Amino acid sequence: MSLIKDKNEDRKDYILQKDKTTKFTGTFVAITLIILVLAVVISGFYFKWF
Repeated sequence: MSLIKDKNEDRKDYILQKDKTTKFTGTFVAITLIILVLAVVISGFYFKWF
């Protein structure tokens, strides 16, 4: 089983495809998670939980 499929590969058993949509979605999810972690840390310091 392959994790990432190139455009010119003829496979059916892959998880991610190497295209613009996958790259954009991965970047969007990573940035969103970073923002959420920063928000939790900032609110923790603001409310003196840490």
